Amino acid sequence: MARWRTGCRAGGFVLALRAIALSAAVSCASAMARASQDAPSTIESDLHRFVVQRDGTVEEYDDTTLRANTPTGVDAIAQHYVWFDKDTEKLTIVTAESIDPGGVRHPVGPEAIRDVQEPRASGAPTFEDGVLRTIIFPGVEPGWRIHVVFHKVRGKPIEPGAFSYFVAPTREPVESQQLVFDLPSDMPLHADARGYVGEPPVTDGARTRYAFDYRHGPYAATEPGAVGYAQNGDRLMVTTDADFAAFAERYRAGAADASAADPAIAALAHALTDAQPDPVSKARAIYDWMRTNIRYVALFVGETAARPHRVIDVLRNRYGDCKDHVALFGALLAAAGIRSEPALLGLGPVYTLPSVPGYGASAINHVIVWMPELQTFADTTAGGIAFGYLPPGVMDRPALLVDEARMVRTPAVEPRERASRVQIDNDASGAARYAYRVEDSGWTAELERNVFRRATHERVQQIAYERLHNAGLRGSATIVADDVAATSGPFAVSMTGALEHVIWPDGMTGMPAISSLSGGIATQVEQWLAAGVRTQPFVCIGGGFDEAGQIALPSGMRAVFVPNDLELSAGGLHYRSHYVFDPATHIVQITRRLQARFGKQVCSPDEFAAMRPALERVERDALAQVIVAPRLDESSRSR
Repeated sequence: MARWRTGCRAGGFVLALRAIALSAAVSCASAMARASQDAPSTIESDLHRFVVQRDGTVEEYDDTTLRANTPTGVDAIAQHYVWFDKDTEKLTIVTAESIDPGGVRHPVGPEAIRDVQEPRASGAPTFEDGVLRTIIFPGVEPGWRIHVVFHKVRGKPIEPGAFSYFVAPTREPVESQQLVFDLPSDMPLHADARGYVGEPPVTDGARTRYAFDYRHGPYAATEPGAVGYAQNGDRLMVTTDADFAAFAERYRAGAADASAADPAIAALAHALTDAQPDPVSKARAIYDWMRTNIRYVALFVGETAARPHRVIDVLRNRYGDCKDHVALFGALLAAAGIRSEPALLGLGPVYTLPSVPGYGASAINHVIVWMPELQTFADTTAGGIAFGYLPPGVMDRPALLVDEARMVRTPAVEPRERASRVQIDNDASGAARYAYRVEDSGWTAELERNVFRRATHERVQQIAYERLHNAGLRGSATIVADDVAATSGPFAVSMTGALEHVIWPDGMTGMPAISSLSGGIATQVEQWLAAGVRTQPFVCIGGGFDEAGQIALPSGMRAVFVPNDLELSAGGLHYRSHYVFDPATHIVQITRRLQARFGKQVCSPDEFAAMRPALERVERDALAQVIVAPRLDESSRSR
């Protein structure tokens, strides 16, 4: 259970309200109100009350008032959405009105309330139960409020006999928010609360009431590349499951499916794997078939019923959400003699889980597959990731193995290498021809291959011009990629073409000392340095980068400056560069090598501060220039 405590959070300070004088409480509230005026919109009041029955059905009562402080805030609140499952829930809008600064209420007419399809369903019929009830408020301007009261009844539980709820701030200032959970007394509520202040539970007869209060002034901006707010910020997870083992057992029981033994499943598994020589090859063949033939419908697990659809139906329909992918993939693996089990985790930029189990946007919201004999995780919803690798969104985080009912952690790192070669031949006019080749290996190789696999001819040409432009170059491009039909191994892309105005033959020119187009060392370091000072943990995915450049000058030009060599190490970084100009051949050679080995996906602000001087030196070196000028021969001196 959570420690039930009270407090007011404003601007990062926690004040124990019930232990100090009333005047201090008023001062806290006044300061928050003043500060919240600077934000685009403010949550003035927000009450959520959940009445949970023993079978897991729920009635929800919501009463919310939002205030627009700026024109941006008007855009944020003047159209309000309430999500519901039309097959299992009944939603009633009790009140919908805008309120002007004089207190006059302007009701929303029925013509301004409509239902729209949840866009993530992507047209898949079995997922069309998710609906957004849209309320369009009249006349909203800065200083106006919107007021919404609704009643939602869930007649079919997400999980029979259980209840869980996750909430994290939406990052608008909150003047007053309360969440109330009313449950049977023999269904104790377990909570992990951070920033949400729990009141002592109150039992009245056969039911117990749990309440959490929340207040917060303006939030600090999210720094570029930072982890999700819920990693270290405020959030609340409540659940009736006592521990993760009980949660795993509930998922396992709900996922049981007799159709997994259907002859069609076995026939497909054998067709895919009979020619494969070993379990790894068999699992890879099934994985590749899954990711190219079963369309992913991106709904988080737990938003609707937490049970997968029947495996045979997923196979027939050729689409499904993550739990459907796991169910079909697991059935095909079993038919091929490979044991697997679901692994529940949080997908996205939050690398932790609350201490109590439950579904939620920054809690458990995704499921992948673990193959114990192969010691391999797999996520078939990630179409651009080769077998044996995971997408970054599920790396280095806790995962609940469903069959074993125990917590493990997904791999923290995986191989990533990138090798690029650039050759630029300048002519006497200042124009140039170039040739470029880049090869990715490791987890990014299939990601790059998938970009070209899915691109039209027109899009491929756009990619070429974008990569030239991002390197500060202008010209033509012919692009050739490796075979996109492959599903594993390194992947290379080559570009050739002409460049305009690389050097100016009648004067001094600063020419980029290029060793890669976009995506190389310069791009990677710029991403890490996107925030000059970091106060929040950030994503630091490492890898190896090997780059070489060659710039050939016309006989009438010389290099008057090439950068100095550089070698440095800091934390998990090691960088080396080397430059040489051969006046006999008029060629500048450039080599750069960066190794970033952090051993994890998330680095701390202190680690960033320690490596920042090195990163800045690497950035400066990676963006360095070669200065060229006309040769000073005898004829030019006489003039």
